[in-house]
Amino acid sequence: MEITQDPDSGKQAPSPSAEREPKTVLLLNANAAGARAAGYKRAIEQHTVALPRRPMLFVSREAQTAIRLINALPAGSRVIVFGGDGSVNQLLPSLLAGGHTLGVVAVGSGNDTARALGVDRMKWHVALDHALQSAPEKIDLGEVSYTNARGFTQSKLFISSFCAGFDAATVQQAQSLPTWLGGMPRYVLATLIMLSTLDSFDLHISIEGQAIHAGPVLLASALNSATYGGGMQIAPSAMIDDGALDLMVAERMGVLRVLSLLPRMLLGRHLGEPGVIHQCFGNLLIKAQQPVPMAVDGEYLGEAIEAKVSIKPAQLPVLRAQSSRH
Repeated sequence: MEITQDPDSGKQAPSPSAEREPKTVLLLNANAAGARAAGYKRAIEQHTVALPRRPMLFVSREAQTAIRLINALPAGSRVIVFGGDGSVNQLLPSLLAGGHTLGVVAVGSGNDTARALGVDRMKWHVALDHALQSAPEKIDLGEVSYTNARGFTQSKLFISSFCAGFDAATVQQAQSLPTWLGGMPRYVLATLIMLSTLDSFDLHISIEGQAIHAGPVLLASALNSATYGGGMQIAPSAMIDDGALDLMVAERMGVLRVLSLLPRMLLGRHLGEPGVIHQCFGNLLIKAQQPVPMAVDGEYLGEAIEAKVSIKPAQLPVLRAQSSRH
């Protein structure tokens, strides 16, 4: 049955799992990009009405509604998400559990996941057509298990990035800024604001059980994609299908040094700079002397005293563009 349904509307919708054959569904996060994404609904309906097999369109304003929808889908379905990094991140466990294929149409703020898939610069209808027609390929995911000061441990998957320190605090600051700023401008402004209270964090960092750093750092990030923060090329050599994550560490430095380094980070030209550590890994352990802010895929997690980060190779089937293959 072909339907267009808003699962938050309170109306009874035909269950997408009524038939157990894999489905293709479009999932529009109405809150993405400061709720501007909701405006795509009518255009999506008009674009898909003439398709031989019209996909079902669901509009959601709450993550739990979208998760329930995905959990009800037949195994191996194709889920095309209209949204940004946060929209996708919250759906990862359900996508994996159902063996579903992920497609992304970039209508969010950061769009680093779409950038890693090579679809961030496509017009929305081109990205949609691509996601409907392409063959899936599996990409790696990262997973972080983090423990707060009270000893409570949680785990979180990520496609693009895990951050600890200054950049995670910047994520929290960016979430308080006007959404019309968009991805990188919003992140850069948040960075400049955070420079007024520049903090360092005393971390012990080890890779595969071997210590690589002990002492104060500005930030420590694990990247599965080349960019974070709406397009900052923090790990220009990172790839989402190479079976490894990229660790980026910036040691403690002053405001003037950060300001001089920031333009290079935007362009991916900071590797090899004094105070910058880059190393690929499969398993990473971060221990903090004091609680340190952490974030994944542009979503703030809170503060933790320990984080274990690991690669999960070839986990998620996705719909990529040719430009994202190295």
